[in-house]
Amino acid sequence: MIIFAKFSTITAKANTYKITDLEISQPYDNNFNKDVVIDKAFKKAFERIILKITTLKENEIEYLTNLKTIYSLVESFSIVDEKFIDNKYISTFEVEFNKKQLFGYLEKKKIFPSTPKNRDILLVPILINNKKNQISLFSENIFYVNWNKFNEKHFLLNYILPNEDIEDINLIKKNAHNIEEYDFKEIISKYVINDYIILILFQKENSLNALIKTNLNNKKFISNTKFDSYQNQSIENIIKELKFEFENQWKQLNVINISIKLPITLSINSKNHNLIRDLEKKLYELDLVASFYIDTFSNEKIIYKIIYNSTPDKFINEFVNSDMKLNTSDSIWSIE
Repeated sequence: MIIFAKFSTITAKANTYKITDLEISQPYDNNFNKDVVIDKAFKKAFERIILKITTLKENEIEYLTNLKTIYSLVESFSIVDEKFIDNKYISTFEVEFNKKQLFGYLEKKKIFPSTPKNRDILLVPILINNKKNQISLFSENIFYVNWNKFNEKHFLLNYILPNEDIEDINLIKKNAHNIEEYDFKEIISKYVINDYIILILFQKENSLNALIKTNLNNKKFISNTKFDSYQNQSIENIIKELKFEFENQWKQLNVINISIKLPITLSINSKNHNLIRDLEKKLYELDLVASFYIDTFSNEKIIYKIIYNSTPDKFINEFVNSDMKLNTSDSIWSIE
């Protein structure tokens, strides 16, 4: 095995989306060309970032993956590890995309991205065999046992499964006759997690019907999904399909409507350098901020012009849990 040093084009930019742990392998023979490896890394990184910030499926991304376009969207990249093993070149990449250019490209394609927010969520899976009149919970439930075994790197939701609590088992069995109406409050309240999914799977002969009760960002949804020929499908495929559905629900709650361009004027004390630094860092990190710049500067104030891809209320809400206080009492808002 031969190991090489790190190679990088990374610069200190905050306005980017980074894909990490991207492994690319290529046979090492007379036709080996490192540029081909980099092309593969950029294309794979682009596919992953699109899957992370949109509801597109893998087979829908192909028409977007023009290599020349992908190169224009890359902010920087780094080969963090490279080695030869058994006549094969293996490298690990980090690829950063320029958020502004990426969003602009998606806007031209009429695709709305979403903010890639990771979120912990409580999942309570219940499997009911209608024919046998049998309810399977926790370690007896094949979906509970396998749920966290099947993930994709672009998934944003991290599932917390309930503990195998005898009290919970008795509660669920007690309410088995009206399980579709049961609210599961006694179980949910034990966990310091606001978001949850109650997944009730009804197995009937060769079909599987999923009743899904979701609470995300204090918004509740009820949906149904049916899997025909259940016995012919792998547990992995069913779990991944359900996870894709949950991921899309989460993304739709965080969609960035880049057609909305709300102008905001914001002032800050020009002598408070720490506050200025914190504000600019926050503006860089907010995905709904399309752009910002300094409009005027004096010994007393700096006036920023901001283009925001949502409503005033949402911008105000961005500062609710922040150390910075947003004052909106005047026509020009201020940071204190």
